[in-house]
Amino acid sequence: MGAAARFILRRKGGPGGRGWHWTDIVTWVWLIGGLVIMFGPAVWLTFSSFKTPAALNEFPPSILPYVTSQATVEGYDKPLQLYDARMPDGSTRVLAEVRRIGIMAQMVDPKAPGEIIRVNINDRTPVRSVSFATENYTEPFVHFDFLRYLWNSVFVTVVATLITLIVNSMAAFALSKYEFRGRNLAMLIILATLMVPLSVIMVPLYSIISTLGMFNSLWGVILPTVATPTGVFILRQYMLTIPDELIDAARMDKASEWQIYWRIVLPLTAPALAVLAIFSVVWRWNDFLWPLIVLSRRELYTLQVGLSIYSGELNVQWHFILAMTVVTMIPVVLVFIFLQRFITTGIAGTGLK
Repeated sequence: MGAAARFILRRKGGPGGRGWHWTDIVTWVWLIGGLVIMFGPAVWLTFSSFKTPAALNEFPPSILPYVTSQATVEGYDKPLQLYDARMPDGSTRVLAEVRRIGIMAQMVDPKAPGEIIRVNINDRTPVRSVSFATENYTEPFVHFDFLRYLWNSVFVTVVATLITLIVNSMAAFALSKYEFRGRNLAMLIILATLMVPLSVIMVPLYSIISTLGMFNSLWGVILPTVATPTGVFILRQYMLTIPDELIDAARMDKASEWQIYWRIVLPLTAPALAVLAIFSVVWRWNDFLWPLIVLSRRELYTLQVGLSIYSGELNVQWHFILAMTVVTMIPVVLVFIFLQRFITTGIAGTGLK
C-alpha cells in the first residue's frame, strides 16, 4: 500500500486502531460532501454540455449524455425511437414507438412493422447509449460569430487587468510609502466605496461614458472599473511589509521615484499582484451587466453578453449555452492554475502589518 493510500485510509489511533471512531466517520462525510458540493456542479455542467436538447429535457435528469437509439422502419418517413417493452406474458421485446396517446404508446416491431402493439408507458424503457453531441461546441463557432465574442472578452479582460494592476499599485505605493496629511482618511474613503453598489453609480457612470464618446466602445467597458478599492487595499497592505530602509537606500543611490516603484516595489509585490490579477480576470471575464449597458452593437459584444443570443423569448437553446459556458470557464481555470501558488503568499502577506 502506497504512502498516499495509507494517509487517506488511516483512522484515529493510527493504522493499528480498532474499528472506526465517530470522528473518522464525520471526517469522511464532511470531506466527501464537500467534494460533491464543490465539483458536482462542474461535472454536471461539463457532461450536460454534450447532451442533445431532448436529453436535457429528460426527467429525472442523468449525469452522462445518453441518447435514445433510433431505427428506420419501413413505411415511416422519420426514424423511430427504440424501447425495451415488457409484454403481458413477461417477455421483453425491442419495439419502435410510432406515437403516444395518453399513457399508452403505439409501437411496432422494426422487423415486422405491419402490426400496431399498444404498450403502457410504464412498461417500457428507452434503449439508450452514451453519445457526446460535439456539435454543441462546433455550431456556435460556425453560425454565431463566437470567435468575435471570445476575442472581445480576451481584449477587455487582458487590457483591464493590466491597467488595474498599474493604477492600483500606484495608489497603493503612495498610500503605503509616502507620509502626507490625510493619508489614512484617503484610505478610509477608498475602502468606504466598497459599500457602494454598482446600481447606485450606474446612471452617472453611463452619463460620463456617453459624454466622453465611449458608448459602444470596448474602452467604455474597460476604463470605468480599473480602479478597485479591493486592489488598493490588498496591494497597500502587502507594500507595508516592504522595509522603508530599502527605499531610503535606493533614494540615496539617486534612484527616481519611478525607478523605486518600477524596479524595487513592483517585483517585491509580485505575489499580491498575482492575487489581484486572478480577481481582476474573474471580475472582467464574468461581467455581464456593464457590457450589456455600454454595448449595443453585436460585433462588440463580450462573451457573456453574446451568450444571451441563445436565449430567446420563446426558446432557450440550453445545449449551446451550456457548451459555451464550459468554454468560458477554461481561461479562468488556466489563470488560476498558473497563479494559484501566489494566492496563499499574497493574501497572508497582506496581514503582516
